[in-house]
Amino acid sequence: QPALAQSGGGSVQAGGSLRLPCSYSGYRHNYRCMAWFRQTPDKEREIVAAINTGDRVESYVDSVKGRFTISHDSAESTLYLEMRSLKPEDTAMYYCASTFFVNIGDACLTRDRDTYKAWGQGTQVTVSS
Repeated sequence: QPALAQSGGGSVQAGGSLRLPCSYSGYRHNYRCMAWFRQTPDKEREIVAAINTGDRVESYVDSVKGRFTISHDSAESTLYLEMRSLKPEDTAMYYCASTFFVNIGDACLTRDRDTYKAWGQGTQVTVSS
């Protein structure tokens, strides 16, 4: 059974940077969608970045484009989210997640959230102004 474990997070001032790692194990297939979601108490969980590990295509929502970078290190079995130029509105609980399988060419950002079956435990990111 796939498992995701998160670390990192914390508090930073606006304009600062953070990197979130998410280590994973237990996958039967090499290709999957892996993504970062975030959630605040007053909003539904939203996807912010995703990567297809088969074709390595990255995709981002408009609010983080140019500031966040998702990457996948298969040798280290780790997914990363590099966050730069952080804003107070980026404050949220961040979750890594993955599907169990994906085909090369499949979109990962816009797929049904229910297809993301494995989830990390979440890590808090707080950006102060």
